[in-house]
Amino acid sequence: MDPLSLPKLKQHNSLSNIIAIFLSTMAMLPKNLHSTSTPLQLLLVLLSLQRLFLFQQWNWNPIFHLLLLFCFFLVYVLRVGALAFKPPSVYLVDFSCFKPPSTCQLPLSRFIQHASSIISFDSQSVEFMAKIVASSGLSEQTYLPPALLSSPPKTHQREYIKEAEMILLPLMDDLLTKAKLSPRDIDILVVHCSAFCPSPSLSSIIVNKYSMRSDVKSFNLSGMGCSAGAIGIDLAQNLLKTNNNCYAIVISTEILSAGWYSGHERSKLLINCLFRMGSAALLLTNRKEASKTSKYRLIRTLRTQTAFDDKAYLTAIREEDDDGKLGVTINKGLLPAAGELLRSHMTILGLKILPLTEKLKHVVSVIRKKFKDKEGEIYMPSFKTAIQHFCLPTSGRALIGEIAKGLNLDGRDVEASLMTLHRFGNQSSSSMWYELAYMEAKERVKKGDKVLMLGMGTGPKCCSCVWECVRPIAGDSNKNNPWRDC
Repeated sequence: MDPLSLPKLKQHNSLSNIIAIFLSTMAMLPKNLHSTSTPLQLLLVLLSLQRLFLFQQWNWNPIFHLLLLFCFFLVYVLRVGALAFKPPSVYLVDFSCFKPPSTCQLPLSRFIQHASSIISFDSQSVEFMAKIVASSGLSEQTYLPPALLSSPPKTHQREYIKEAEMILLPLMDDLLTKAKLSPRDIDILVVHCSAFCPSPSLSSIIVNKYSMRSDVKSFNLSGMGCSAGAIGIDLAQNLLKTNNNCYAIVISTEILSAGWYSGHERSKLLINCLFRMGSAALLLTNRKEASKTSKYRLIRTLRTQTAFDDKAYLTAIREEDDDGKLGVTINKGLLPAAGELLRSHMTILGLKILPLTEKLKHVVSVIRKKFKDKEGEIYMPSFKTAIQHFCLPTSGRALIGEIAKGLNLDGRDVEASLMTLHRFGNQSSSSMWYELAYMEAKERVKKGDKVLMLGMGTGPKCCSCVWECVRPIAGDSNKNNPWRDC
C-alpha cells in the first residue's frame, strides 16, 4: 500500500491518525522479518512513513515517535517470537530394508511339505493353510526365519533372540553406513516389535551390541500391531521437538517365531499364512543442515483408535486356544471394523491436508443432498489432490482393495502395496518402507511429491505419516534396495 494514497488525516483526530499509522505499517512490513533483507525493508517502511508525516504536515510531537517505535517493536516481537517457538522440522535422512537370505525362501510347495511334517497340524489345518496361502497373493519368494523352517519349529526364547540379531544387526550396519554415522552419534533409539518383548528389551540389545552412549534415549514398543511403524515415527518426532540437533533411529520389526501358532483353530492359523520375514530402519534428524541432504521432510502425523469399542477391540486379539496354545485370533468383523476406523481417520486427516476446493465441493454436495437433491451423491474428496504416492497396509488383497475403493485410488496408486504383499508378504509395521523402496526403485518419487504412509494395527488403531520429498532421489535405488534384483 502506498502511504501517499491514504486519505488526508486531520491533525485534531490523533487516535485515528495513530491507528492509520499502525495499519499501514502492518501492510508494508515483510512477511518474513527474519530474512536477510529485513533491515533494508524496515528502512523503506520508515522512509515511507516519514513521507506520510511530511505530506500530512503533522506536528512532530514526540509521542508519535514513541508510538511508531512501539508499533514496530510489537510487530517484530510477535512475528519473530512465533518463529522462535516453532519446532524444528524433522527430516528422514535415509532408510534401510532387510533382505533375508535366499535360504529362508519358502515356496508354496515347501510350505505345504513343511506344515505336513509338523505333528501338531492335522490334515485339515494343512489344507486350510495351503488354500489361504494360494489365494493370498503371496509369491513363491517370501521368507520365514530359520527357526520356523526347522522340523519341528523352534519356538523358544533363545531362537527368538537369534532371529532378532539376524535381522536387526545387519539392518543397523546398513543404515549407519548409508548415513556415514557412528553408533555413538545416535541420540534417540525406538524399536517396536508386537509379538516379542524380551528382558532386556530389543532396544537394550542394540545399545549393548553397538556400545552406544550412556545418555541415548531408548524406547521399546510392543503389542502395537502393524500400526507400530507410524507410532514409532510419531514418538521420535515428539522427542525431536524438544531435543535440538539430534539423530533418531526407528526400527520396525516382527519376530515371527514368537508369533507362530501350532494349534488347529482356523482363526489363529491365518497369522502363519500371511506374515513373513522383514524389517526396516530409518534415520530421522532435526538438524538444519539435513534439509540439503535428507530424502524427505515429515509434514504431519495422525493417530486414531477405536479400542473403546468392545466389538472392534476383539476383532484381532492374542489369546490361548482350548489346548493352551497361544495365537492371534482374527475375527470376521475385522474388515468392517477396519473400514469404520479408516473412515474416521481419513476424515480428520482430510481436514488437515486437503486443499480448500476439495473441502468446499464436499460441503456443497452435502448441503445439496439435504435441501435440494436428496437422491444425489455426496462428493468424496480426492486425496490425490494432496498426495502423489500411497503406502497402504499389506494385510491382504481384500483390505488393500477396500482402502483403494474408499480413497478412490487406481491400480497405479496401489501397485506398490500389492507388489510388496506379493514379493515379501505381510511384514507387519515394516511393510510401508518396502513400498516406498519399490517406488524409489522405479524412480517415481520426485522432488516436491507427497507420500502418505498408512498403518493399521490391533487395538484397533490407525496411524498415518505424510512426507514431502525434498531432493531428487533418482539413482538411490542401487543402495541396497530390497527390489534391486527384481
